[in-house]
Amino acid sequence: MNKSLITNVIAGILVVAGFLFDQAIVLSIGLFALSGAVTNLLAVHMLFEKVPLLYGSGVIQLKFAGFKVAIKNLILTEFFSEQKISQLLGNKNINVDLQPVINEVDLNPAFDSLLDVIEHSQFGSMLAMFGGSAAVEPMREAFIDKMRGSLLNMSETDEFKSLVNEKLTQSGLASDSLFNTVSGLVDKRLDELTPKMVKDIIQTMIREHLGWLVVWGGVFGGLFGLIAAII
Repeated sequence: MNKSLITNVIAGILVVAGFLFDQAIVLSIGLFALSGAVTNLLAVHMLFEKVPLLYGSGVIQLKFAGFKVAIKNLILTEFFSEQKISQLLGNKNINVDLQPVINEVDLNPAFDSLLDVIEHSQFGSMLAMFGGSAAVEPMREAFIDKMRGSLLNMSETDEFKSLVNEKLTQSGLASDSLFNTVSGLVDKRLDELTPKMVKDIIQTMIREHLGWLVVWGGVFGGLFGLIAAII
């Protein structure tokens, strides 16, 4: 079962049990836990989906242009910097297999860029209520694995390999010219992305792990309810 659903069901059971059996402490724990879990569930939903009358919802789709820029900067900086292109041009044995590079490259800046976009959006203040960037830190490894897989898939397409190999084998090609060519190719591919496609990519990477926000919202809400009932 979905961890978010389980959390809300347990909180709901506590509310019903506390009300039926006239247990004030149990009722308080259930109400606070349900409040925390439902609030976090709504926050997660609002991150990906536009909700009518709720300002700031659907931030992933609203900020998709920022994500595309971050992806482009990552590719050009890590894989196709002018320095690395110059080194490649000096190698007579041209090989467009980028898998070894992608497997070793540090993709943490990509996750940091994602956090930065979220924190500086309308969703940032809501996320801050639940621990800020620390709340989504556990999903860093899953995000990096998914991003690495996506980059590997893109680098293995025939179109990408053919273009890079063609440009590398042209005589007298300067590194800055190749850099501009690769930059143009990346722009073209990213222009094909739609807000929905970007949302689906990010959602696939991190939504499962965001379910823990709901779980911990219910747990801490329950603890606050217990403290409130005792006081």
